[in-house]
Amino acid sequence: MSSHQLSKLLASRWPAEGIASSNQLRVAGVDHRALTAAVREGILLRVRRGVYVRRDLWLALSPWERDRFRIEAHWLATRGQSVYSHVSAARLRRCSTWDRDEQVHVTVPYSASRASHGSDVMPHRLRLPEEDITAIHLSSGNVARATTLERTVLDCARTSDLERAAIIGDHALRMGATVEGIRAAAERTGSARGSRRLEKLLGVLDPRSESPGETRTRLALAAAGLPSPELQFEIRTAEGTFRADFAWPDVMVILKFDGENKYFDYRPIPSVLLAERRRENALVAEGWTLVRARWAELSVPGAIPAKVAAAFKRARRLAL
Repeated sequence: MSSHQLSKLLASRWPAEGIASSNQLRVAGVDHRALTAAVREGILLRVRRGVYVRRDLWLALSPWERDRFRIEAHWLATRGQSVYSHVSAARLRRCSTWDRDEQVHVTVPYSASRASHGSDVMPHRLRLPEEDITAIHLSSGNVARATTLERTVLDCARTSDLERAAIIGDHALRMGATVEGIRAAAERTGSARGSRRLEKLLGVLDPRSESPGETRTRLALAAAGLPSPELQFEIRTAEGTFRADFAWPDVMVILKFDGENKYFDYRPIPSVLLAERRRENALVAEGWTLVRARWAELSVPGAIPAKVAAAFKRARRLAL
């Protein structure tokens, strides 16, 4: 069968879900020889043993969408026997995360080696209370078991660094999780393990940070000892209301975080950007000092706090 014929066959019989198991494809009329040939020709990609995705679809996915596909592929391969947790539970819930994590995190009530689960699976041993497990509908229409929002934040606090855990925690609070609920989940497991890391995380969470970049910027400012800013501060201008990511009204300084498209799903249209720029110009005309921060600057220790501190000095000189 030619490559063109294989592509035509798969296009006509591929399930709508995007990923498919070999069993599903066999029922649809795609036998093992056709699957093997399609992988060899680069038409299909094997996400994990017995689970496939069309290459054109895979290439169109963002990194975090590919990570969700890997989790769904694990569900298909294991017939939904696992409880997804930690970063994997956050991804299934579409919580904001930072960086890719190609591992599939599951929580199991028994001791298990990684080899017994597969090299791409990270098992965490814990007997979870039923209150900490919930159902999540996958894009395929299947239903997976995963940890609740509160339990997910708790697990990430114990195993991830502060920035990564705070990104998930901030978004979880915006989605309805509560600090009280997170603490209650910790009490149900009856273990003090990671309690100090959890309390440190809970002390910095703020649902007003609306993106991973804003969370990381907020933590960087706090670590540098700068005054706490007002978040999502609204300022009326001649061009309309400007909503500042970070603002210090007493010195009339604003910090705006400019997200980059490779990290975020949302891309403003040109008319929105133009209106925003007009409001920014109006702010400057009214005496505000505007500072911009970019994602790449977060990788340079102290870069963003230094820009803000310099803006404070300029603003104070102008006020004299």
